Amino acid sequence: MEGAHPEIMRRLNEINLDKTEGYGIDPYSAHAMELIREACQAPKAEVRFLVGGTQTNAVVIDSMLRFNEGIIAPQTGHINVHEAGAIEACGHKVIPAKAVLGKIDLDALETYLETFTEELNAVGWEHYVVPRAIYVSMSTELGTLYSLAELTRLRGLCDRFNLYLYIDGARLGYALAAPACDVTLPDVARLADVFYIGGTKVGALFGEAVVVTNPAIQVTRGHIKGRGAMLAKGWLLGVQFETLFTDGLYFKIARNAVMQALKLRDGLVEKGYEIYLDSPTNQQFVVMPTKRLETLSQKVGYDVICTLDAQNTVIRFCTSWATTDAQLAHLISCL
Repeated sequence: MEGAHPEIMRRLNEINLDKTEGYGIDPYSAHAMELIREACQAPKAEVRFLVGGTQTNAVVIDSMLRFNEGIIAPQTGHINVHEAGAIEACGHKVIPAKAVLGKIDLDALETYLETFTEELNAVGWEHYVVPRAIYVSMSTELGTLYSLAELTRLRGLCDRFNLYLYIDGARLGYALAAPACDVTLPDVARLADVFYIGGTKVGALFGEAVVVTNPAIQVTRGHIKGRGAMLAKGWLLGVQFETLFTDGLYFKIARNAVMQALKLRDGLVEKGYEIYLDSPTNQQFVVMPTKRLETLSQKVGYDVICTLDAQNTVIRFCTSWATTDAQLAHLISCL
């Protein structure tokens, strides 16, 4: 809902009249790539800058898969339910997997992969959409986190069944900033074949930084251009990520969102509200009497998640890098 961190706005204004090459071939983008490789402890990683999450998912997944290959995603995964068929429009099937609180059920996934592989070997691979990658997000659509043990197991399944692991990082900063998270950015870079670092939701005006650690995956400039995803003024992306990854700014501002969200959760509990699920990140889900929503909507912003029963609705509040104590106090007072 906010624009960008003030330091990004200052830097954009500072270099506004500089003349650099377009399409991401500029010193700001080059420096941002180096800063991201350093933060990921992945000196050989390829880094690409794109504008938004859906665009990024479509380009990356299309780069990973051949014509008859699909990608497994949790039932609630963004590419499965919230991207208007963007992946399918590239010719690739999204294969929904059983999910629990937004996360893939790893036992069910292992059973599915074992059974499907046996069937393919018996009948013939040419008849099927073949799973070639797994998609997860940190944090999930329900604000939950994969533990290091879960991601490590997922990596093992990918190795066993010859699959790529792709991590959607639209909210990655908020995931890594959560006290409950035992995963680091270098862990993500080590375990995923490709992932992206979300800027749009975490301090930038717009932009996502794709990090490719598996050289078998080629997210080429030509592919980005061919999908209409290359920004002519690419330096606008570069300078934003250069700023976010200077002096740890990205992680500092992400912590604000999580701390405010946890204070909000405590405030909701103190006022007697039922928390719908335990989210340790910047998304908080609360059961709200439906009759109160009309009045509440005139005072604060929230998302409707689902109708719980005849009297109650589940809504979501999101804090951000810019959420202030005063805003939080106002929200709690409205409840």
